[in-house]
Amino acid sequence: MPTRILPAGADPDAVRSLTTLLSQLPDAEPQPPVTDSTQLVDTLARYAAESVDELPEVVVVHERIGPVPALELIREVALRFPAVGVILVTTDASPGLFAAAMDSGARGLVALPLSYEELAGRVQAVAQWSTGVRRHLGHGAEVPAGAGGTVVTVSGAKGGVGATLAAIQLALAAQASGRPTALVDLDLQTGDIASYLDIQFRRSVADLAAITDISPRVLADAVFRHDTGLALLLAPGDGERGEEVSDRAVRQLVGALRSRYEVVVIDCGAQLSGAGAAAVETADTALLVTTPDVIAVRAAKRTVRMWDRLQIRKAEETTVIVNRHTRHTEIQPALVQRITGTALARTAVPANFKELEAVVDAGRVHELDARSTVKQALWGLAGELGLVRAADEGGSHRGGGRGPVGFRRRKE
Repeated sequence: MPTRILPAGADPDAVRSLTTLLSQLPDAEPQPPVTDSTQLVDTLARYAAESVDELPEVVVVHERIGPVPALELIREVALRFPAVGVILVTTDASPGLFAAAMDSGARGLVALPLSYEELAGRVQAVAQWSTGVRRHLGHGAEVPAGAGGTVVTVSGAKGGVGATLAAIQLALAAQASGRPTALVDLDLQTGDIASYLDIQFRRSVADLAAITDISPRVLADAVFRHDTGLALLLAPGDGERGEEVSDRAVRQLVGALRSRYEVVVIDCGAQLSGAGAAAVETADTALLVTTPDVIAVRAAKRTVRMWDRLQIRKAEETTVIVNRHTRHTEIQPALVQRITGTALARTAVPANFKELEAVVDAGRVHELDARSTVKQALWGLAGELGLVRAADEGGSHRGGGRGPVGFRRRKE
């Protein structure tokens, strides 16, 4: 059976040379080349809509492709089309790039100028791998398109309980462990992520609301890349624009983010909107932050009941985080769990505002000292939720070696 190979690159001469060499390989069937990242993803999606068997076994991505950079494109293809093997063609064959390509999901790397023997060997190996994956999936099985990354929502039982700080630190922990992470501010009228990170931005989630097909290029244009590596999608600077963001737009946005990032953390704020409800409903893990006082716990119980009545989320599918916890408070986490009927995060975040005051006032919460008990608790919680890489859960994220907590929805 011939091996179908799809070349992808923006340089016509380079792609022509690559296609010519591919056509000389035994049992190779080069497909018409695609010229940019959007066309590649759309082409694979069109094949996948019919059957996994219609997908090419091998995609060869030239380093000169855009608008999405080659490694980010490879990551997206690997997440959305796991039965397709990707080979990166590059002038930089250094161990560093090789490792980065493998981390992104590539199955091989071929150095320029092209060598027939090297290209033939790599294509054969990747094609065999792809065939094995399809055999494992079963003949005619559907590609699990769109499953992609893990989506976690963070909501506040009421304003001021610390949901935004928790969302930021969870995202930072995931990113620091090597997992590409997006942090989204869906507190559309009063979102503060930009203030906590002291950034100025032009585009927001509202700019994506009217777009019916959020392509990787469109998404990349709206995202703010933070110094920490986090991809930020922020609430609009003018709060009234939050009304433009519908539940339909959020569902589409979450799907686009899933396919591009391994972890997506969404700050939903404390006020329920259609957009926030859609995010909570579609999330793999829904977190509800409360503090151990009567008013906040009552608000948490009220929120859980409302989510249940509106069929957004059942109580047992929600995980409560107790923030500003002390051993001397009358309301302890176990009591919060009994009152709300939810799952409970084993990690409680201690009350220690003095650790936070300087970085919060300066808008530099990403520079919170690693010795901070608050940071250690939140990063440990990230490990507990399964948001950090396994290798790091036993190291810098020592609190995360116990696996996921609470109820996590299975991806459909």
